[in-house]
Amino acid sequence: MTRLFLDWNATAPLRPEAKAAMLAAMEVVGNPSSVHAEGRAAKALLETSRAQIAAALGADGADIVFTSGATEAAALACAGRDLACAGIEHDAVAAWCDAALPVDTQGRVAVGDPGRTALQLANSETGLLQALPPGLAVSDLTQAFGKVPVAFNWLGCEMGLVSAHKLGGPKGIGALVVRQGIEVPAQMKGGGQEMGRRAGTENLIGIAGFAAAAEAAARDLANGVWDEVAEIRNILESELSAAANETISVGNGVPRLPNTLCLIAPGWRGETQVMAMDLAGFAISAGSACSSGKVRPSRVLTAMGFDQARAAQAIRVSIGPGVRQDDVLRFAKTWTAAYAKARARAA
Repeated sequence: MTRLFLDWNATAPLRPEAKAAMLAAMEVVGNPSSVHAEGRAAKALLETSRAQIAAALGADGADIVFTSGATEAAALACAGRDLACAGIEHDAVAAWCDAALPVDTQGRVAVGDPGRTALQLANSETGLLQALPPGLAVSDLTQAFGKVPVAFNWLGCEMGLVSAHKLGGPKGIGALVVRQGIEVPAQMKGGGQEMGRRAGTENLIGIAGFAAAAEAAARDLANGVWDEVAEIRNILESELSAAANETISVGNGVPRLPNTLCLIAPGWRGETQVMAMDLAGFAISAGSACSSGKVRPSRVLTAMGFDQARAAQAIRVSIGPGVRQDDVLRFAKTWTAAYAKARARAA
């Protein structure tokens, strides 16, 4: 059985460019904080990578603070601040904020005071995109970076969160993007690395892989690769809707990521769908990867107004440039047959 990975929003497969950059970085001996020749070589690689990521993110002139991932970046940006957010935010952000902002049925968040608000650019479960108000305190750019054009300098927010493995880089490395002049108290204290904002010797191998993946992602966007992904996602969406017209495709008709399909199948619990498709050779999810394994309705969907039953019947299929039309048609055929059996058992 040839397995098919359809969970790119959880993590994207490692890009060959990132792997090559990481292997090369393994040969760099020095510590970036050392002043000898080996240390200077490591420092040069660190700063070149920082500049590559800034360019890919449209953040020239902003500070790129390397972290262990977007979760640590969220803590660095949000801890100790009185921030509001909506119930659709990722747990990494919601853990630090008052999730009281209203959300409509299209996933749009009403922001009162942008300077005291955290608001994601794209939702990991539904793919829905937000129109960010100027002056926003924090924006989670993790899912959008590499899939849709993002220019941090044009977003008008103070800080942004990104993670390498969502765009084909290695796991365990991310960054906080900071508009120059914004104060960020250190959480990790020790040495003066990362402009005094995040102590600890930098993960140079991961950073090099992150930079290579970011550059490759920018090329893909420029070459229209994600437009092709959107066409294949739309084919999958049409196939599933035609075969089972009682399903609900969340976000159909509104701006969303080009690769994401959030589908509610009445009468069939999301985690049961995930297990059935896993046994059939397909990797999908029932929500954010960081919440998987927790048998509970999606709080993203309940925040959007879906009842508990519908929210518990959702799956997320997220694809990428390696997924072809034949692949999604094979998935659609398998899922449709399994759904028909599930409905027959429930009748």
